[in-house]
Amino acid sequence: MHVIETYFECGGFDHRFLQGGISVYLWNLSKALAGQGHRVSVVTPAHGRLDDLRASYDLETLDYEDSYELPLVLDPATWAAFPPEVGIPLTTTAHRLRLDGVDLYFLSNRLLDELPDRFYPPYHTKGSDLVFFKPLGYQVDTVRFVRRYFADEKALIHAHEPYYHYLLPAAFRDDPSKLVVGTVQSNMPITKKVYRPKVERLLRFLDAQVTLPAEDEAPDRSCSEHETVLSAYQQRTHLHYEYGPGHVRIYDLVADHADLLDFLSPGHLAFYTDFADTPFERPFTRLPVRETVARNAHKSFVGGCAIGSRWTDAARPAADRAAVLGGLGLDPDLPTFFHNARYAVNHKGQVELFRAVDRVLDEGLAANFVLRCISDGGIDDPYLREVVERHRGRIHLECERVEEQRILEYAASSDFCLFPSKFEMDTFLIAQGEAMSVGAVPIATAQLGMAHFGHVADPLDGPFAERATGFAVNRSFAEDDALLVDALAARIRQAAALLRERPEEYRRLRANAIATAREFTWEQVARLHLEAFTPLWEERRPEPDADLLLRHGWFDLLPAEAYRTRPDAIAEAAARFGDADAYRRCRELDPTAAHALFEAAWLRADFDRCAAAAEADPLLRARLSGRRTVADGRIVYRLPHAERVEVVTLAPPGPGRREVSVRPLERTAPGVFAGVLGGEREHIHPGGELTLLLTLADGRSAWDVVRHD
Repeated sequence: MHVIETYFECGGFDHRFLQGGISVYLWNLSKALAGQGHRVSVVTPAHGRLDDLRASYDLETLDYEDSYELPLVLDPATWAAFPPEVGIPLTTTAHRLRLDGVDLYFLSNRLLDELPDRFYPPYHTKGSDLVFFKPLGYQVDTVRFVRRYFADEKALIHAHEPYYHYLLPAAFRDDPSKLVVGTVQSNMPITKKVYRPKVERLLRFLDAQVTLPAEDEAPDRSCSEHETVLSAYQQRTHLHYEYGPGHVRIYDLVADHADLLDFLSPGHLAFYTDFADTPFERPFTRLPVRETVARNAHKSFVGGCAIGSRWTDAARPAADRAAVLGGLGLDPDLPTFFHNARYAVNHKGQVELFRAVDRVLDEGLAANFVLRCISDGGIDDPYLREVVERHRGRIHLECERVEEQRILEYAASSDFCLFPSKFEMDTFLIAQGEAMSVGAVPIATAQLGMAHFGHVADPLDGPFAERATGFAVNRSFAEDDALLVDALAARIRQAAALLRERPEEYRRLRANAIATAREFTWEQVARLHLEAFTPLWEERRPEPDADLLLRHGWFDLLPAEAYRTRPDAIAEAAARFGDADAYRRCRELDPTAAHALFEAAWLRADFDRCAAAAEADPLLRARLSGRRTVADGRIVYRLPHAERVEVVTLAPPGPGRREVSVRPLERTAPGVFAGVLGGEREHIHPGGELTLLLTLADGRSAWDVVRHD
């Protein structure tokens, strides 16, 4: 099999040519596929580094030259100082490096050679500098190079991250010699769009005869304020943004035209399929992209990710804990907690992490914290700096890039690792696996994209304790989340006590953490990919599957005959989701079933489904309506399994996208929340609506709307 790997960078073979984690993934996977006997080619930009490559490697210049003009149709709303269409004259050359059984092809022209130090265009170039289109130019050059250099050779093109390959599936769709597998590697908003006329022009230029999906309908001006609030709130989740007319979703371009869709972990695939339990779940069900996901769900597979061999090598010498921690000014005899991530306070939960560390140290906990928040520009948050200063001798804060060996020694000298990532932005989280592989017991959020690492809510006495690796705290979709701070502080205290009072239990978790992390090898990742690639290579394509629809509760997408041929499976799935409407189509909704469906929906705070199940039961209807009371300018909300209730209202109009205001209700007792309705925006008048965002005890986010008739 000939696999052509394509991505905007592939410097994983040498840290001097490396910018991001996908580059490391790409190189390790390429080596592993080649190691299993397959021909592997990598197509990537040279980024102006040909001389550096020649100085260290035997780089061959190929007999390849491609001169053309890259046509770019510009969005006048963004590129007001530029003409509607510009052409960039380019002459592309190709250069090959053969390394570890892999052929790396570096493409070079005046656009691809820009930004040799950072590779990726900074966001501020959008609208002001055509270098912003460097990744798009790379896509066009890749299509042209593969078509010409590999011509009619049969090959499987494995492209990475939709934003960097959304033209490729359409460009090769009608080429019988080329298969395309698109890999989703980050949780970039699934509704991310690009300028439609630009895409149409480039696809014509590439002779790709495809019809773009219809434009999303303009928002219905008659939609309720509640729905408007839900949409506007999503800017805070980093999962969805509204776009004006004249744009097309990049996920549709990849999903509809690729032969397969590749994800990094089972949780990553599950999350990106239905966004369950997040504030985006409800709006997602009403967006056209949900149909795109369902239409292509049968193409999806988990190719996986892995931990580098340097971290899992059994022959690696042990770290000298006393020397490592003592060298940082810390006490080697104290419990030590380690964090390693780029400086991204919302993504990586670093605000909450520092608040929790500050709290436990103020309380007198004797412990060390080695906190790496990598930032080339340093850390500009005065609070973070102030926390470190107040707790000298207990916190080592580091933001510089350092040799991997030093990071390994930090992790191996620590007892626990802290990864409170938020907004479900992590899809595998190699850094957590690395720390676990050398013995650091995890304390981490229960994001689906990290679930494979085996940390659970109760790793000591819970149902999954035997194989548990560490402690989970609930997922978070809120900025500066007080619930996450509380949970982290509690887990840190519990972990320190465990090490001191139950060392045998700590050793069990540590052994489990090491064993679990070391299961993720690049050889296994190569096997998983080949299990998906081989049937495709042999012209056996996956087919739509009704079980997939049932797994995700997509009852509206089931063919009508399924309700006749598979009533038991549908009834079981409907009971799981509390969907009385689907249940009625294949079973009688007797009182027993209605109660079961009500309870399932109630636990999920899915009150529309509660209402459907309670239709014929006055007691259930009373329980449902009794969850909230609005009277005399005051609201009281009752839900036993809620941890937080927030009032979300539209902020006054301003420039840019519509924003919201968020105000928590006071928790007056377990499961009871109350507050005065303050301000004109929150006044409940007859027929008015008040939107509430609920955070449940299990971490699920759900929406409710309070109406006053």
